[in-house]
Amino acid sequence: MNNLDISVKLLGQTFRTPLTTASGTFGFGQEYAPFVDFQNLGALTVKGITPEPRLGNPGQRLIETPAGLINSVGLMNPGVEAFIGEEMPRLRQIQTPIIVNINGKTVEEYGELSARFNNVAGVSALEVNISCPNVKEGGMAFGTKISTATAAVRAARKATELPLIVKLSPNVTDIGEMAKAVESEGADAISLINTILAMDIDLRTGKPILANTFGGLSGPAVRPIALRMVYQVYQAVDVPIIGMGGIMDWQDALKFIMAGSSMVALGTANFVQPDVINSVAQGIKVWCQQRGINKITDLIGSAH
Repeated sequence: MNNLDISVKLLGQTFRTPLTTASGTFGFGQEYAPFVDFQNLGALTVKGITPEPRLGNPGQRLIETPAGLINSVGLMNPGVEAFIGEEMPRLRQIQTPIIVNINGKTVEEYGELSARFNNVAGVSALEVNISCPNVKEGGMAFGTKISTATAAVRAARKATELPLIVKLSPNVTDIGEMAKAVESEGADAISLINTILAMDIDLRTGKPILANTFGGLSGPAVRPIALRMVYQVYQAVDVPIIGMGGIMDWQDALKFIMAGSSMVALGTANFVQPDVINSVAQGIKVWCQQRGINKITDLIGSAH
């Protein structure tokens, strides 16, 4: 594998592998440190950050389904100031690019959060989350209408020169149209998909299981939908794509790259197999070596 290059270039940077983590599934990396070789990560995407600390949604927040998970965590996080002061110093030590996922309740908050990271060492990019389906305000409300999605991206773009990755909701009619709209407002990359709005009912009570009623479905059940949307967005925009949604192994990861993803994010798979990033990185290397592929970038969009 000496001649194999699995690095990718995007956002004005070189990432050593095409693998990152899906926000909200990897915390700030501490829990996974005993299992994951961070050298296998091109970047670490942290859980969503909001202006103020959030305790998250009450009651039951996670449901296992036959082919995935429904989560309604509700953006539990320590808030931007605690994250910068307490988490970033430790994150800088792992020598892996950090992507910070930001969430606002208003357009103005997206701008304020973006500006707050301008001089924070170690932040490689911001992921503007306009697609969270399990909070009652903000989140997906911004990502389901072009007018609000573009307003949030415009505010973030005006506030920072950091690379902006815009995370899209799958809960829209035309994903390509939405992708083009945020690209026109200055998105440097697009990540997709976020979870699909879902719910379940407890037969004993006859009521929704989740205290928030609705949550986001992730895992293998959504993979074919996510793959389709990545394929469509690749045809619609010129900026790079970070693909995610039910990627469970190296085979899934390669399919997303072939569909048009420059990088891929592992999410639910981390809960099932805490060291999955290692096996995905190794599987990609072996597969490429067996087929005489020297650069992973040769596969990006090759399915088109």
